[in-house]
Amino acid sequence: MEKQDLPPTAYDPFGSEETAEVHYKTLSWWQSGMLMIAETVSLGVLSIPATLASIGLVPGIILIVGLGIISTYSGYVIGQFRQRYPSIHSMADAADVMLGPWGREIFGVAQLIFFLFATASHILTFTVMMNTLTNHGTCSLVFGVVGLILSFLCSLPRTMKNVSAFAVVSFLSIFVSVVITMVGVGVENPGNGKMEITKATSFVNAFTAVTNIVFAYCGHAAFFGFIAEMKDPREFPKSLAMLQGFEIVFYTIAAAVIYRYAGQDVASPALGSTGPILQKVAYGIAIPTIVIAGVINGHVAIKNVYVRLFRGTDLMHQRSLRATGSWIALALTFWIISWIIAEAIPVFNNLLSLISALFASWFSFGLSGIFGLYMTWGQLFTSPKRILLTIANVLLIGIGTTICVCGLWVSGVAIHNDASKSSFSCANNA
Repeated sequence: MEKQDLPPTAYDPFGSEETAEVHYKTLSWWQSGMLMIAETVSLGVLSIPATLASIGLVPGIILIVGLGIISTYSGYVIGQFRQRYPSIHSMADAADVMLGPWGREIFGVAQLIFFLFATASHILTFTVMMNTLTNHGTCSLVFGVVGLILSFLCSLPRTMKNVSAFAVVSFLSIFVSVVITMVGVGVENPGNGKMEITKATSFVNAFTAVTNIVFAYCGHAAFFGFIAEMKDPREFPKSLAMLQGFEIVFYTIAAAVIYRYAGQDVASPALGSTGPILQKVAYGIAIPTIVIAGVINGHVAIKNVYVRLFRGTDLMHQRSLRATGSWIALALTFWIISWIIAEAIPVFNNLLSLISALFASWFSFGLSGIFGLYMTWGQLFTSPKRILLTIANVLLIGIGTTICVCGLWVSGVAIHNDASKSSFSCANNA
């Protein structure tokens, strides 16, 4: 028998906000979509051109478009699951619906670790950017601490609407910086256009490329949090279409153009593929997205813990010392741990590969398949439409499992074999 809907307001994670000092449910669909773009379309696009250098132009584009379409469906399933169970604010809440309290704890920890690793990649990129702009003006550890402090300060607003003000800046930042990179490599042609349509490579290199593309579509872990702060969660499909339509087109064009002109010498992050002057220009313009996209991920993670601690109490809607101080303490703790991870795994591609294998495989793909099966359990084969949906959901679980198992192996091999950079080092990582 199909699961029945829960009452739509009784289980709302933020409850009634009529008399609250702090209002959370304030996002319009386009603000939610802009947040999703700012969160997702950031560092992922910077690694994609290098994946084409690993596997070739045609396989790379097929993977970019194919995984984009699949992630659109998986995002839609997340929206449908949230509509069915309005109590959900995070992946931990979704696990609680399906598996009970122990599922909540396991997935709550997993989601927190994912966001810690994702934000660590932003701090790592911040150090690369600062080393590029200053010609390694000081110890890379110092630049990492500066990134930590900036991220912490930008995480202080408690509501998504306030953070969404940064999202437009982040979007324009990454868009302009990538366009500058495309123009730069086209003019300077540093790789002399030595690209390959297809390329024979090792399994480790090929699957690392796959996981880097997966990372570019790994915003799904934050979707429940965005939906929970929308004025009308039923409009989430509009936000999702806004995100997926933009990122599939942007990723494909950016990766193809940069690889076409930078060739096999393309850098990761891709902003390093131009000459010295344009590198500095591109990185300078990219500063907002390097910081803000990480802040949005961090904000979702901090909010998940905050809601878990104070859900059902008036404290969450207050501006009291305890309420504000708790948020600040959680934010500071989160960013310190994120900085430690960034310094411990100082190779950009390896860090992205590890994140994708461990977490994006499930949050962006596998879990959506499980959500879909759960919502239609007992009616999996009752009609041709149900059969197709069941096949699609089973395939999502298979994709997630494959990315997780194979991705963990290849990222472990890559991290073990890459001795080019050491942990907690002052060395130049640009």
